[in-house]
Amino acid sequence: MKRQIAVSKADRQFLMKLFKVTERTVFNALALDKPGNDLLNRIRKAAMNRGGVVMVTSPEMETFHDADGTMRQYLPNGAVLEFYRNDGTGHIFFKGREVASFENVTIPMIYEIQAQAVALR
Repeated sequence: MKRQIAVSKADRQFLMKLFKVTERTVFNALALDKPGNDLLNRIRKAAMNRGGVVMVTSPEMETFHDADGTMRQYLPNGAVLEFYRNDGTGHIFFKGREVASFENVTIPMIYEIQAQAVALR
């Protein structure tokens, strides 16, 4: 999943002038998949201080929340994710069989589980 800091065009222009850098440098700083050096980290901090928001791009998927505490996600590659609130488990199903299961699933873990399921072929 791709992560980036979203800011307005005016804020990007402001960052370019503030740090005396090119548009490409600001773009690289706002793309959080690039490793940060001192300059990129300062640009990122300034962007967040000006109201920037960290955005995550993930594959489109259908998500259903059932009354019994079950969440199911249907991914474009045919994988199905099931998470159970009552016991904290999660499961990945692909091509009709369970390929992975997880205990004590937390919200940050769901993103990692989704990335693992999207990679199935």
